[in-house]
Amino acid sequence: RSKFRFQHATMVNTVVSFDKLKALWHSEVHDEQKWAANMVILLPSLYIHRLSLRLGLNSLVSAAIVNFGLDFLPLLLLSLLIADCASRPLYRLPSEARDGTKKPLQTSRAFNVAHRGSNGEFPEETAPAYMRAIEEGADFIESDILSTKDGVLICHHDVNLDDTTDVADHKEFADRKRTYEVQGMNLTGFFTVDFTLDELKTIGAKQRYPFRDQQYNGKFPIITFDEYISIALDASRVVGIYPEIKNPVFINQQVKWGNGKKFEDKIVETLEKYGYKGSYMSEDWLKQPIFIQSFAATSLVYISNLTDSPKVFLIDDVTILTEDTNKTYAEITSDAYLDYIKPYVVGIGPWKDTIVPVNGNRLTTPTDLVAKAHSRNLQVHPYTYRNENQFLHFGFYQDAYLEYDYWINKIGVDGLFTDFTGSLHNFQELSSPLPKLQ
Repeated sequence: RSKFRFQHATMVNTVVSFDKLKALWHSEVHDEQKWAANMVILLPSLYIHRLSLRLGLNSLVSAAIVNFGLDFLPLLLLSLLIADCASRPLYRLPSEARDGTKKPLQTSRAFNVAHRGSNGEFPEETAPAYMRAIEEGADFIESDILSTKDGVLICHHDVNLDDTTDVADHKEFADRKRTYEVQGMNLTGFFTVDFTLDELKTIGAKQRYPFRDQQYNGKFPIITFDEYISIALDASRVVGIYPEIKNPVFINQQVKWGNGKKFEDKIVETLEKYGYKGSYMSEDWLKQPIFIQSFAATSLVYISNLTDSPKVFLIDDVTILTEDTNKTYAEITSDAYLDYIKPYVVGIGPWKDTIVPVNGNRLTTPTDLVAKAHSRNLQVHPYTYRNENQFLHFGFYQDAYLEYDYWINKIGVDGLFTDFTGSLHNFQELSSPLPKLQ
């Protein structure tokens, strides 16, 4: 029974084919009578799976089944039906056709980019973090794309799992600890490339920062790239996605796909599967907005031959070496390099301290990076804006609204990566409310 609960929870929590389910059930039953009896459970389970994905509650549904067992199915089905009807009008899942009647993306003010979802409240890059960000008004939900051992694309910021999951509590994985060289540094821990997707789905996400709410630790699993896309497409209004090609050098070294495919190829193939296409502000782009980001310029140049979706080049501290070119970001921000990268990208995403250097937690004189970008018709989307005192510079007097005002109205950025989508949305609604048509 416990084995079945685990299998059933896995089934509800992941997008699997009916053939896979059928194979699972054939492995459990040996006569027609048992098969018929189990189908009574299977068919409602499939419907529960569909509803839970629609509502973004698949991880909660999985936990409920594990904790309460199969007797909970009728009540669970009824609860999901009520929640589905109450939440918004029924419409088809994102993998199917959409009717184009959603409220459009706002384009009249700086983009509100939910950095790893609303991770000031929920563990980063989990389904609840993204659902909350959409509820709070995010224009885009941002994610870091990595790969599992079996080549499945997932949403997770670090190549290792130690800081944002409870993997260390899973004794069955104690022998998976490894040391790898990542961007010139030796890192020891548990790495995504040493786990299959099924194994990762048993690991719970947790808050990165100890001063944030810890009550959700271990309650939500890592999600796949497909699940992340589905959350955006299933929103009741148009919500963009902002995936990062994360650590491509490392991933391409450790994970091999067939037919000579690279990590970057798999990301673009997934985006094409869901209909993402079109240059910035084109009709296709406005229907399904996307920015593809990376710290690796070579990855952005490579995918420029695969997709016309807009790309953003990320910029770190000026003293750090890039992972793919061995240049410092000081060289990357030069006029010559911006001229080189301009044909491939629509913007840059700098660390905000690269735009306005900090000394003793106080802002100093802004650089000319924003002006150089804008003179080349490149957008500027800095990262990361956080509400806590630990992250606010002294000149903002612990007031996140003052920080937003400074960056939007004085520095003139075109988008902001924030851990607190709601506070940025509220500030913008107060300072620059949208026209009524939007």
